[in-house]
Amino acid sequence: MADSKNFRSLPTAIETDNNAVFEVVEKSILGLWEVVNNLTALRPPKRARYRVTIFGSARMEPDSDLYEVVKQLAGELTLMGCDIVTGGGPGLMQAANEGSVLADPDDQVKSIGIRVDLKQEQEPNPFVEEAYCHRTFFSRLHHFVLMSDAFIVMPGGIGTTLEALMIWQLLQVRKLDQTPFILVGTMWQGLMDWAETHMLDGKTPMIDPADITIPHCVNRYEDAIAILKTSHHHWQQLKAKA
Repeated sequence: MADSKNFRSLPTAIETDNNAVFEVVEKSILGLWEVVNNLTALRPPKRARYRVTIFGSARMEPDSDLYEVVKQLAGELTLMGCDIVTGGGPGLMQAANEGSVLADPDDQVKSIGIRVDLKQEQEPNPFVEEAYCHRTFFSRLHHFVLMSDAFIVMPGGIGTTLEALMIWQLLQVRKLDQTPFILVGTMWQGLMDWAETHMLDGKTPMIDPADITIPHCVNRYEDAIAILKTSHHHWQQLKAKA
């Protein structure tokens, strides 16, 4: 019988061929993504309640006017019977979860947080009732899409902008349909103006005119609620017929 020590030291084709190693890894990763694609093709069961995701800055302090605005926004949506979904962190995410909890003393709806593993945000904010945690931004963003019936984007930084652009793009290519996408605040009008100037009005348009109309761009949170009341009523009618 061969010596076990010598047997373990025998080189294999994979150990000595970097190209073979790369091919094995590449095929394995592509296979995993195929599994993920198949799983996410399964739509979640009908939800008991309409769910609104609220994106916004993690840096906004609780004593700011905008923090109070988002608390009021989430509170009014909660009184409509909506679950509130956020990134689960501080700032405006916490404001939305707090507004939901304060407006729901009998725990009739859910205040949900979908976190990502970051050094500066290790724990969900204290108003999250149902928490999820992802290792990557990519899987986290996909979770928002699977979980939500509408999206509200409050002022924020690069992360908030990434979330907004992803939802916009999915609506553009019809991966999402009949899903309200509302940008709240004057900062987003600058993004809309930039997109129209540089993507639509040039010699060779890079988007369709209809793409500019996908986001509802409003200055007041009350306007966002008015839009969602209509969508929520339509959702309830469809649910009743199902």
